Amino acid sequence: MTKLYGKTIPIIALFFLALFGSNSVIFAAGGKNENEKFKPETFIFDHIVDSYGWHITTFKGHHIGIPLPVILIDDGEFVCFSSSRLHSGTAAYKGYMISDSGPRKGKIVKLKDSDFTGHIESGEIYEINEDANLWDFSITKNVCSLFISIILICVLFISVAKAYKKREGKAPKGLQTAMEILILFIRDDVAKPSLGKNYLKYFPYLLTLFFFIFINNLMGLIPIFPGGANLTGNIAVTGTLALITLLIILFSSKKVYWAHIFNTPGVPWWLKIPIPLMPAVEFISVFTKPFVLMVRLFANITAGHIIVLGFIGLIFIFGEMSPALGAVTSVFSVFFYLFMCLLELVVAFVQAFLFTLLTAIFVGMAAEDSHEAEHEHQNINKSPH
Repeated sequence: MTKLYGKTIPIIALFFLALFGSNSVIFAAGGKNENEKFKPETFIFDHIVDSYGWHITTFKGHHIGIPLPVILIDDGEFVCFSSSRLHSGTAAYKGYMISDSGPRKGKIVKLKDSDFTGHIESGEIYEINEDANLWDFSITKNVCSLFISIILICVLFISVAKAYKKREGKAPKGLQTAMEILILFIRDDVAKPSLGKNYLKYFPYLLTLFFFIFINNLMGLIPIFPGGANLTGNIAVTGTLALITLLIILFSSKKVYWAHIFNTPGVPWWLKIPIPLMPAVEFISVFTKPFVLMVRLFANITAGHIIVLGFIGLIFIFGEMSPALGAVTSVFSVFFYLFMCLLELVVAFVQAFLFTLLTAIFVGMAAEDSHEAEHEHQNINKSPH
């Protein structure tokens, strides 16, 4: 009986989590004005892009959310106020507003009327001060989610570290068990095989990288605060992670690494002289490898969110055609939503694992010394394949 409960309770909890998520998304989409036509592209992109406030739901046309601080440096002057004073294209505060069009769509701009505060009527023309020296350091939804995930990671690791001190020499228990499985997995299956004897030097970074991506992937699947932010689906975040990996590769690289790039062993001489074709390809690959890491994580996480929201959007698209058709569509949409939520749980782990594994491989290739490289090259030459 205990075994049965142990298996069924997590499954039931997972089911209700996904069901609650679908209801939250449906409620948010269905809270629009009755006279307003449903726009699937607006519904989807409002959920996956960054914002100055943390939107929770919409009830009878009113947006319910958590306001975040807007922090600006305007020509050397510090400006700070709540994001609740701003609405995209409809309200301004002290000459600042969120642009709803143009190259700075979704960003805060300054109006030429620097004292204007109030509502902007539909169709009303407003002039943007293009010469404004405006620096935006606002705490956006993604930045807030970043802080939450950092605090969560610190709490997890500190609590596990304390558990190890209290239970020294004893078998792990509870959260300590789950964390130990993941930590040993990254150490034994990622760091050691890829980095060899130098794995301890890079292991803290790989561990931080894996848990940061994994936890934020999971938080993106939770439909309510503090989840729901598309942090790892933001290319600025994935680009920063890839840039850190690139810097570690460059600063850890040995002479043999660059020698293999500019004089790749086993490559015919006519691919090196007189036109350095292979050296050019190998040199470019130093930068394309982190670039691929950035795009892979960004694209997979963002695509998952778009597909999930797309299934929910179908309910309202068909519902506007016919209420009965919308009711029938909702059954299939919620079913596929639940399926995608379960699939996204797998994707959350796989993407964190792949980013960490490829980072370890790239760093290992750059950091290996001449003796290891020579030994590996001899093994390659002796291999029958």
